[in-house]
Amino acid sequence: MDAMADAYSNLLAPLDLGFTSLRNRVLMGSMHTGLEESKDGFKKLSAFYAARARGGVGLIVTGGFSPNFRGRLHPFSAEFSSSRAARAHKTITKAVHDEGGKIALQLLHAGRYAMHPFAVSASGVRSPISRFTPSEMSERQIKKTINAFAKSSELAREAGYDGVELMGSEGYLINQFICARSNSRYDQWGGSYENRMRFPIEIVKAVRERVGRDFIIVFRLSMLDLVEQGSTHEEVVLLAKELEKAGVTILNTGIGWHEARVPTIATQVPRAAFSWVTEKLKSEVSIPLVSCNRINTPQVGEDIIASGQADMVSMARPFLADPDFVLKAEQDKADDINTCIACNQACLDHVFKGKRASCLVNPQACYETELVLTAAEKGRKVAVIGAGPAGLACATAAAERGLEVDLYEQRDHIGGQFNLAMQIPGKEEFKETVRYFSRRIEQTGVNLKLSTAATPELLEGYDEIVIATGVQPRIPAIPGAEHPKVIDYQTLIRDQVALGNKVAVIGAGGIGIDVATMLTEPENQTLDGWLQDWGIDKSIEHAGGLFPHEEYISQRQVWVMQRKPGKVGKGPGKTTGWIHKKTLEKRGVELLGGVSYDKIDDQGLHITVEGQSRVLDADHIVLCAGQTSVNTLVEKLADSNLSVHVIGGAELAGELDAKRAIRNGVELAARL
Repeated sequence: MDAMADAYSNLLAPLDLGFTSLRNRVLMGSMHTGLEESKDGFKKLSAFYAARARGGVGLIVTGGFSPNFRGRLHPFSAEFSSSRAARAHKTITKAVHDEGGKIALQLLHAGRYAMHPFAVSASGVRSPISRFTPSEMSERQIKKTINAFAKSSELAREAGYDGVELMGSEGYLINQFICARSNSRYDQWGGSYENRMRFPIEIVKAVRERVGRDFIIVFRLSMLDLVEQGSTHEEVVLLAKELEKAGVTILNTGIGWHEARVPTIATQVPRAAFSWVTEKLKSEVSIPLVSCNRINTPQVGEDIIASGQADMVSMARPFLADPDFVLKAEQDKADDINTCIACNQACLDHVFKGKRASCLVNPQACYETELVLTAAEKGRKVAVIGAGPAGLACATAAAERGLEVDLYEQRDHIGGQFNLAMQIPGKEEFKETVRYFSRRIEQTGVNLKLSTAATPELLEGYDEIVIATGVQPRIPAIPGAEHPKVIDYQTLIRDQVALGNKVAVIGAGGIGIDVATMLTEPENQTLDGWLQDWGIDKSIEHAGGLFPHEEYISQRQVWVMQRKPGKVGKGPGKTTGWIHKKTLEKRGVELLGGVSYDKIDDQGLHITVEGQSRVLDADHIVLCAGQTSVNTLVEKLADSNLSVHVIGGAELAGELDAKRAIRNGVELAARL
């Protein structure tokens, strides 16, 4: 290792496993991409994993494959239980090995989380997030399932995998056997904790016997369940020691069940918020431990390992954002890393909708064979108007292809709406995206022209013109909307306007929710304060690591309203919406749906809800009622012979959508 890598010497140090070693302490955590089941998916998956192996990951773990039919998450989910499957997977393992990497297959049995009528579990107890009640497994089914894990592990070795990860956390089948929450059996597989942990122990023993000593077995152990009737720390320690005896090579940390009502990986979660959980187990076992959740920079990983909290760190989504994360750390170029902002919008949200995963800040993730930036014809000049997310993505991708790019921005800084987003508590990570694009402008040679308004005269002579001028707040037609109490969200956030103690927010989309969150955020909250706010017991003496706690109620009274009847407060994110809603409810925010806005005057905001008139005596009223496109330049260029393209918010205002804007930009750049 050269001197440049000294900054991350612990993170980048090899890890000796006895029979083999890993080139560094970075594990790419398991992620389902949707390619596992798609036509020609393995070819695309091979390119996806090969790019991460080339980027220096120590050990890659695949998305979850079921060891048998009943264990599938969906009826058509990926299964790994035959020689045919093993042959198909050889393209993946070869692609990774050709790049000098190592890869393990994750084996995941959904148990009661299965979204089909063949679901089975330790007991016939339906999960609160499932449609189907599982059948209680018979003794014969349990033994067949143990054998299925062992057979699939043997086939994984045959397919060229360096190991397997056994999914024993997040509330899937193995976890369901471990906890009284989902295991109410009275035979040798239930009752006492020793009986409940028999299932994972027998699986590990069977797998180790089938694969031999020189094969990596990672066990994903739920160290903090975050559900009632979950495990205590004492129970986790007991299971960890038995897993080590049974032949596990590495213990990977699992945090929270899918049905837990505590955020664990969303952007609101502080960085490395759960590394203390791994640390609690560190002195109890002698095999390597992996810490996980919200680790998204080399320095965060380095600090965890250097302080002795873990032997490795697991990062999943950061490798969607940047396949060269480790390589850039090795070269001491952390500023060049495209940082994961933990938004979930293109990864988890997509997977939960049955779509292919990708990444908001890197739309090429999982599209490595399709969204390719090939070399462009030399000498062609491109003007990009607007340095928000769409314009930045388009300008830097076009310049990467070799096009001559001038980027015009009428303000004195880049970032557009990201400059607003990063001021919202829990969305500070958006600063990283602006920082990354700033570096990309330097690296790709984009000619940035700040404080410059583009005019039709200025744009003559360009081969291509891209208009990415973004959006402005929509002012709803409410009598009194010009009252001094009224302020639009952009002015509020940009100018950091001080508001009174009673605030009405008009609009309950993503922006309205963000504004309400900002207005009710506790001051100077520490990690311990955040954990306490969500009822997390750091001693893990209470079952599942939860304890009764007092809710933080904001001193400021806030109302959030929408015209549409029905649920209010979730915002646009499918997998993060419940977090936003619960946060606002915890803080005492009043959420109102089916609202008619009658007028605004000195008394406040006059509304009608379900036929009843109300006056909200608000000191201020914040408008978050959508956006309109800023595209006057488009009209001015309509009669010219110039080649004009409109992307991002300038093309379609709608709800602010950085995912669509950045993808628009890169896709257009690939076509120019």
